[in-house]
Amino acid sequence: MKILILGAGQVGGTLAENLASENFDITVVDTNGDRLRELRDRLDIQTIEGMASRPDVLRAAGAQDADMLVAVTNSDEVNMVACQVSFSLFKTPTKIARIRASAYTTQAGGLFSKEHMPIDVLINPEQVVTEHIERLIQFPGALQVLDFAQGRAQLVAVKAYEDGPLVGQALATLREHVPGVDTRVAAIFRRDRAIMPQGDTVIEADDEVFFIAAKRDITAVMSELRGLEAPYKRIIIAGGGHIGERLAKVTAKGHHVKIIEYDASRAMALADALDGAVVIQGDATDGDLLMNENIESTDVFCALTNDDEANIMSSMLAKRLGARKVMTLISKPAYVDLVQGGVIDVAISPQQATISELLAYVRRGDVARVHSLRRGAAEAMEAIAHGDSHSSKVVGRRLDEIRLPPGASIGALVRGDDVLIAHDSVVVESDDHVLLFLTDKRQVRAVENLFQVGLNFF
Repeated sequence: MKILILGAGQVGGTLAENLASENFDITVVDTNGDRLRELRDRLDIQTIEGMASRPDVLRAAGAQDADMLVAVTNSDEVNMVACQVSFSLFKTPTKIARIRASAYTTQAGGLFSKEHMPIDVLINPEQVVTEHIERLIQFPGALQVLDFAQGRAQLVAVKAYEDGPLVGQALATLREHVPGVDTRVAAIFRRDRAIMPQGDTVIEADDEVFFIAAKRDITAVMSELRGLEAPYKRIIIAGGGHIGERLAKVTAKGHHVKIIEYDASRAMALADALDGAVVIQGDATDGDLLMNENIESTDVFCALTNDDEANIMSSMLAKRLGARKVMTLISKPAYVDLVQGGVIDVAISPQQATISELLAYVRRGDVARVHSLRRGAAEAMEAIAHGDSHSSKVVGRRLDEIRLPPGASIGALVRGDDVLIAHDSVVVESDDHVLLFLTDKRQVRAVENLFQVGLNFF
C-alpha cells in the first residue's frame, strides 16, 4: 500500500515511523527540509519538500499512484485543499484529514462529502484526547481505557500495587475473587518487558496489567487488581485551550471543575463560554495559587497547556502539594517515557492517541478499530470475522485451534450485544468482532492475513 503523509510534525512523523516499520510505501511531504532529512535518515521512506496542497508537489510525491492520503499539517485549510486536489486530479481512493476548528466540523448540511469537500475520514486530535481523559476520569486508577465494539467491551490498563488483592497470586485465582464476572488478562508489562499471561502467571507489584471485559464489569475487575478507588469529584484543569475547554464542558455536570488559564482575554472568553466550571486567570506553576484553590483536596489535576515543560512542572508541583492524581499532556515522546509512572500518574501523548484513530484505516482485512499501546510498542486490534469454515482461517474454529503468531492473543469476542471472553472452547462465528492484543507489532501482517477471506482456503 502506498501512503502519502502530508505534514512531518509530531503526528506525521510518528505515523511515518509506525508504518515504515511495517513495510508500507511511505512518502512524507513538508515545507521543512531539515525535518524531512531527519526523518529520511532514520526511516526507510521517501520525502518531498514543498507545500502539501499544491498539485505539482502532490504529483511529485506520487499522488497519482497513492492508495491513501493522510493530511496532518498544522493548517486545516491546507489539509482540506490537499484532499480536494487529490480527489479532483488524482482520484486518490482514501483521504484522511486532521481538522481542528469546530467551525468546520459542526456545519450542517455535510460540508465534508464528495459533492463538497471530499474527505473520507476526519480526525480531530483535541476531541480524541478529550475522550481519552474523560474515560480515565470515569475509571479512577486506570492508566488507559480503550473502547471496542461501540463501547460494549473495554481494554483497561492498571498498575498493580502492593496492597492489591491479587498481587502475589496466580491469574487463575482471578475468577474466585470476582465470581460471576468473566474477564481475561491480555498482557502484562513487567519492567518494560511483555509477558504473555498464563493461568499460573503471578502478578507482581508495579506490573502494568491489561485486561479486557464487558464495560459493565470493568470496575469490579479493577477493584481486585489494585483496590477500588473512590470516584473523582474535584478536578483542576491547567490550560484553557481547545482540550482544556472541551474537558471542562464534558466533566462539569458531574464534577466540581476549576480551569486555570494564564491569558487574561482567553480566561474571560472561557468564563462566558463555560457553565458550571470556575475559571481562574493565573499561572498553574504558581504554588500559592494552587494552595489558594485547595490543591490538597483535588482528586485530579490535568495539565493541558501546549507547553510540555509547563505541564510537567505544574503537575509535579500539584502532586507535591497534595493532588491525588495528576494527568499530564506531553507532546515529546522522550518526555513521556521519562515521566510516566513517577511523580506523574498518567502521561498522555496526543500523537499516540491520534495515531490510534488512523491505524484502523491502513490495516488490511476488515479491521474496525486499532489502539496503539505502550507508546507504540504494542497494539490492540478489533477485527471482524467473515466467511465460513472453508473460506476463513478463523470462522468455525475453536480459539485453541486458531494458529496465532507469536506475541498475539485473543482477549474476547463481541457477538451482537454479547461480550464473550476468550476461552479455548469458544467457536468463532461469522460477523464476530474479535479483540486481539499484540505485544510484537512485527506480527501485524500475520494477524491481518488470518482475517482475510480466501477463495481457495480449505
